Amino acid sequence: MPDNLGFSKSAEAEKFDLIIEPNRAASAFFKELVRYRELFYFLAWRDILVRYKQTVIGIAWSVIRPFLTMIVFSVVFGRLAKLPNEGVPYPILVFSAMLPWQYFANAMQESSNSLIAESRLISKVYFPRLIVPTSSVIVSAVDFLISLVLLGVLMLWYGFIPSPGMVLLPFFFLMATLAALGVGFWLSALNVKYRDFRYIVPFLVQFGLYVSPVGFSSSVVPERWRALYSLNPMVGVIDGFRWCIQGGFLYLPGFAVSVATSALLFWSGVKFFRRTERFFADFI
Repeated sequence: MPDNLGFSKSAEAEKFDLIIEPNRAASAFFKELVRYRELFYFLAWRDILVRYKQTVIGIAWSVIRPFLTMIVFSVVFGRLAKLPNEGVPYPILVFSAMLPWQYFANAMQESSNSLIAESRLISKVYFPRLIVPTSSVIVSAVDFLISLVLLGVLMLWYGFIPSPGMVLLPFFFLMATLAALGVGFWLSALNVKYRDFRYIVPFLVQFGLYVSPVGFSSSVVPERWRALYSLNPMVGVIDGFRWCIQGGFLYLPGFAVSVATSALLFWSGVKFFRRTERFFADFI
């Protein structure tokens, strides 16, 4: 029925309809990150504050976990298996690989569970959902920086002088971040609909630890398999970290494969996340 202004009720309702849809373009990721930077800072800072809340030793856990793993790997692979140490103390060989691996594993786990943890926020208000798994990585980055100090202490203890390649360490850190976010985007989106992934992720982390060159040098892998082995993006990251610290030889073909894999994981993760995020509120 028309009202006094001549508009029907259906036309009036349509006049005030507002449909908000996410920008599905992968290139919009960084634009939205800048636009919603206040929300990004808030979520990241909140995660940092509650990370080790109500724990006895607090932030020291970020050092204890990789340090104990380093001791175990040094004994098993260095003392018992007597694998080559590339002319550096075996604890430094292991810890320089443990740092990027621990960062990648923690960041991937945090981002994969982030949407479920923020289910109340996601179901009530619109914002780019990619902010949630991206901000969760910041806590792992803080742990990484703290553990990096322990690596410096180890080098002082053994009197080891790092190579000039240390200036390129941020590049390999960025490479690990892209790989972690790419896998995290895939898993977080899948975890919303298929809760089985909460059990799959810990298995992937445990399996990845042993197939990545953390406790050993990737030089033990036969050269004919090195390029295939480098499809694991953490092979290039770990080899890059060791090269930055120890110097020596970096297997460039395998490194190029790992860089391409990291970039592909990130790009495909953003695309898949964009395609599925419109249904998150329905399943959460």
